[in-house]
Amino acid sequence: MEFYVKSGHPEKQRSACIVFGVYEPRRLSAAGEQLDKISGGYISQLLRRGDMEGKQGQVLLLHQVPNINSDRVLLVGCGKERELSERQYRQVIKKMMITLNDTGSMEAVCYLTDLHVKGRDTYWRVRQAVEASSDALYLFNALKSKKEEPRRPVRKLGFSVPTRKDLACGEKAILHGTAISKGINICRDVANMPPNICNPVYLGEQAQALTQLSDLIEVQLFGEKELNELNMQSYLAVGRGSENESVMSVIEYKGSQYKGKKPLVLIGKGLTFDSGGISLKPGAGMDEMKYDMGGAAGVLGAMRALAEMDLPIHVIGILAGCENMPDGRAYRPGDVITTMSGQTVEVLNTDAEGRMVLCDVLTYVERYEPEAVIDTATLTGACVIALGHHASGLMSNHNPLAHDILNAGEQSGDRAWKMPLWDEYQEQIESPFADMSNIGGKAAGSITAAAFLSRFAKKYHWAHLDVAGTAWNSGANKGATGRPVSILTQYLLNKAGESRE
Repeated sequence: MEFYVKSGHPEKQRSACIVFGVYEPRRLSAAGEQLDKISGGYISQLLRRGDMEGKQGQVLLLHQVPNINSDRVLLVGCGKERELSERQYRQVIKKMMITLNDTGSMEAVCYLTDLHVKGRDTYWRVRQAVEASSDALYLFNALKSKKEEPRRPVRKLGFSVPTRKDLACGEKAILHGTAISKGINICRDVANMPPNICNPVYLGEQAQALTQLSDLIEVQLFGEKELNELNMQSYLAVGRGSENESVMSVIEYKGSQYKGKKPLVLIGKGLTFDSGGISLKPGAGMDEMKYDMGGAAGVLGAMRALAEMDLPIHVIGILAGCENMPDGRAYRPGDVITTMSGQTVEVLNTDAEGRMVLCDVLTYVERYEPEAVIDTATLTGACVIALGHHASGLMSNHNPLAHDILNAGEQSGDRAWKMPLWDEYQEQIESPFADMSNIGGKAAGSITAAAFLSRFAKKYHWAHLDVAGTAWNSGANKGATGRPVSILTQYLLNKAGESRE
């Protein structure tokens, strides 16, 4: 799919289709008014006749509009102008893209990027249009024997910008939006893969594939032998019951001018399947535990986006690949594990395994003397209860870092919500037999999980993103969402000072 930006009046465009918005009730956008004038009022007559009201979700495809150079004109309902929100804007773009793809318009020029979204500029509108369009086109059919695809899919889409002066800004928005969309797509592809294909070794192979995309990326894989030499016994304990070897993938991106800069570290929980171990999960819905590597998929996607953007920063992404299975060798409730840090953990529930893996990785990354560390994980069902499926949970030991991540979420539309991490919560994970236990009871489960991790992140600025409610959808639309690629990449863009022209 090729995206581009252009300025100019809509009536001068020659394309298979030109797209503009209609507000409720039956009011044309600025681009629509220009086309209507050239057509001698043809479009407004159709609206007055009741062919379209302008409600969000409505579309009207016109052919052979008088005096218009384009073969087709697509009208997309935008709802009430004053109520057009960021979310509604993305939905309008998706509706446009789905319609274009279904109607055989292989090329189009879109004037929906001229719509007014309060507080959002041309860069934001174009970039969100690219990301929403790519999202609408995403299809995972790699494992189907018969692949149903559109006969004439959209191949080229232009977005309008107000003036020629805005072209550079729009081009940067396309560069960023395309890179992020590619990152989101690889995140979704890897997360949607079944666990008999996507295991920790497979994650490592996906990490290594990034080196083919950019000379700025290096990858190192750590199997169980290397993890043992590093004394990462907590990480290894989780994978002991699995036939699949645990593999930690370390992806290092060294952008231009990176020397002398402390790295930003992203860590992703990569449980390619989580049965719960000896503390076995209920059978219903267990198939979705292939998504327990959603954090690692998100980090992989963010590193994939970096490979496209050439940002002048130093980033290390770690995929903590592992599989949690019940077996005679599996770790048990009641075990006491010595972590890489030397701290001991009493295992009360083997289904609280993500923190057992992440705690050793948090210790491992001390060697980089990082500027900041963000771990992201499908860590707790409690976070889903607290925030639902709209926001990821955020906890941090450094308020400025938390603020930066929250801001990145608002900019990208991949939002997070800050939850407390007060010392009082530490009392819930005290243990009579070890330095701590790996669960803290039902109350505040997502917070006590973060409190556990915080004990291993005292030597640097750290934040934890719990994406258990946002990394995938259940039900009829079951599948990976591509989150948290957008928020992570936006954070990196902001750190590089590249979020705007």
